Amino acid sequence: MTPEPADRAGIVTRARRAATGWLVHVPWPVSVAVSIAAIVLGAVLIIRPTTSLGVLAILIGAGLVVAGVLEFVLPGIRRPALRMLLAIALVVAGVVVLVLPGLTVRGLALVVGIAMIVRGAIGVVQAVAERGLTLDRRISEVLLGVAAIAFGVLALVWPDITLLVVAVVFGATLVLTGAGALIALWRKRRTADPASEEPTSDGPASDDLESDDPAPRTETLARRWMRTIAAVCAVALAAGALVASVTLREGSPVVDEFYAAPRTVPSEPGRLIRAEAFTRGVPDGAVAWRILYTTTHGDGSAAVASGIVVAPDDSKAHPVIAWHHGTTGFDESCAPSLATDPFGSGAMFVLPDVIARGWTMVATDYIGLGTQGPHPYLIGKDSARAELDAVRAARDLDGTRLSKQTVAWGHSQGGGAALWTGAIDADYAPDVPLEGVVALAPASDLTALVGHLPDVTGGSVFASFVMSGYSGVYPDVTFGEYIRPGAEVTVREMSRRCLAAPDMLVSVLSLLALSDDPEIFRKDPATGPLGERLKQNLPPSQSAVPVLLGQGMDDDLIGYDMQSRYAAGLCGAGTYIDFRGYDGRDHLSLVAADSPAMDDVFAWTADRFDGVEASAACAAG
Repeated sequence: MTPEPADRAGIVTRARRAATGWLVHVPWPVSVAVSIAAIVLGAVLIIRPTTSLGVLAILIGAGLVVAGVLEFVLPGIRRPALRMLLAIALVVAGVVVLVLPGLTVRGLALVVGIAMIVRGAIGVVQAVAERGLTLDRRISEVLLGVAAIAFGVLALVWPDITLLVVAVVFGATLVLTGAGALIALWRKRRTADPASEEPTSDGPASDDLESDDPAPRTETLARRWMRTIAAVCAVALAAGALVASVTLREGSPVVDEFYAAPRTVPSEPGRLIRAEAFTRGVPDGAVAWRILYTTTHGDGSAAVASGIVVAPDDSKAHPVIAWHHGTTGFDESCAPSLATDPFGSGAMFVLPDVIARGWTMVATDYIGLGTQGPHPYLIGKDSARAELDAVRAARDLDGTRLSKQTVAWGHSQGGGAALWTGAIDADYAPDVPLEGVVALAPASDLTALVGHLPDVTGGSVFASFVMSGYSGVYPDVTFGEYIRPGAEVTVREMSRRCLAAPDMLVSVLSLLALSDDPEIFRKDPATGPLGERLKQNLPPSQSAVPVLLGQGMDDDLIGYDMQSRYAAGLCGAGTYIDFRGYDGRDHLSLVAADSPAMDDVFAWTADRFDGVEASAACAAG
C-alpha cells in the first residue's frame, strides 16, 4: 500500500530526527578525543609549517579526516544534509591525501584549497538560509565562511607556497574548531538534562539537538560577540593575504608590444627591427634606446632578441662595452629593459662612469627575456650570439655612432656569456672584433656550480632557472628525470619569477617551506643528459683575445677555488688571462661601484682601447 503524502512526510521527519540525534549524541569521550586530536594536529601544523612534503601530507590528510569527523560529532551546521555533505567531503579529501603519499604540491593545493572553499560555501549557505539564528551568529558564520573561501582561493593561486598557506591557515582552523568543540561539549555536559540523553523518535528535540550551543539564551552578550570579532579578524587576515597576492602580481614587469616579432623578420642576424627612446635609469649626459633585433640560436636557427643601448649625448664615435648582464630570471618578463631598475637588476652599477669615459654600452637582454622564449639560461653560444648581434644592430641606430673598438664585459651568468663571446667572435662575427673580455665571477665550471646550488642560500631559485632553461632548449633534459616529484611545481613556479620582482618573495617563502627538503634534485645533475649538456656549455679553454677574470674571495655562490681551477685551465691552454682575486668581496659586492675590481676593470679596458698590449699569459693577483 502506497503511503499518503502526509505519511511520507512523517517518515522523512522521523528519519531526519533520528539521524540528527545520532550525530549529536555520539558519546562525549569520542567527541572530546576528536576535538583534542584536532587541536594537536593544528598546533603541529602551525609550529612546524616547513616540515618535509611527506610528513606535511600525512598531517594535512589526518587533519582533513579529523575535521570531517568533527562535523559528524558536533552540531556545527544545523541542516543535516549540508552537515553530512561537508563531513563526507572532508573525510574523502583527507583519505585521498593519506593514500597518495606521492601527492605533489599542486595536488595538495587542489585538495585542500577545494575542501576549504566547499566548507566555507556551505557555512555561508547555512548561515543565510537557517531560520532562528541571532544576528551576531549569522554574521559570524557568514564571515567565517567567506574567510575559508578566500584562503582556499589563495592556496590555489599560489600552489608552490601552499605548504605555508595550508599548514598555517588550516592548522589554525583545526585549533579553533577543536577548541570551540571542547567549549561546546563542556557547556552541554554542564547544562544537559540527564533524562534527555537519549533522543526520542518524534519528540520535540529538533531545535535543541541541532543547535551548536545547548544554552543559547543564557549566553552572555560579550561571549556571543567574541565569536563575531574572531570572524572579523579571520576575514581581515584573508583580505590582507588576497590584497598582498594581487600587489605581488601587479608589481611584476609586463611584456609589452615592443617585444613582439613582426610577421616578416630579416634572415640576417644583427639586423635592427625596431628601436625607441629609453629613459628609465639613464644617467645624465647620455641618450638611450631599447632595441629589437635579429640573432640566432646556438643551433643556427633564427631568433629575435631585445636590448638597451646607452651612449654619450654627443656626435663622436664611441668605443663599445658589450655588456652581458647577470641573472635576472628565466621568464620573458625578466628582461632588464622591462625592469624598474634596468641596469642594477643585471648588476651594471657603474653605467655613469662608463658614459663619463666616453664609452657606449650595448646590453642584450638575451633570447627569451622580453622576446619569445625559452631563455637559454647558462647556454653559451646562444647568449654570446645575442650580444654580438646586439652590437651589430646598434650600429644602425640614428643618433649615435659606434667605433669598431669593443670590449666584452659580463658578470655571473653574463661572465660566462662574455667568455663565450670571446671564444666565438672571430668565427661568428668577424665584423665585431674584440679587444678583450672582462669576466667577473663568471659561471665557468657549470657542473660544479649546479652541483653546489643545494648548499647555497637561495640556490634552488637558480637551479629552477637552470632546469627550465636546459629542458626548454634540449629535449633530452626533462624535469621528470631530475626534479623530485613533490618539488616540481615549486621549481616551475620559481622559474617564472624575476629576481627583482616583488613576487620573488613567494619563492623565498617557498624555499623556507622546503627547509626540511633541501634537495630538489632526484639525481645528480652532473650525470645523464643534463650533465652532458652542462659540459657542452663550459666556456672554452681558449680565447683569441686577452681575458681579465675577477673573482671575489668571499663569494659563496661561485667559489674562489672553483674559479681558480678554471683560470688554471685557461693558462694551460695558452690564453692571455689576468686572474685577480678580491679579498672581502662576495658575488655582488665584487661589481659594486666602490669595488677595487671595477677600478681594475676600467683601467684594463682603457688600456685595450688605447692599444696597450695585454700582460703576459697567466698573470695572477
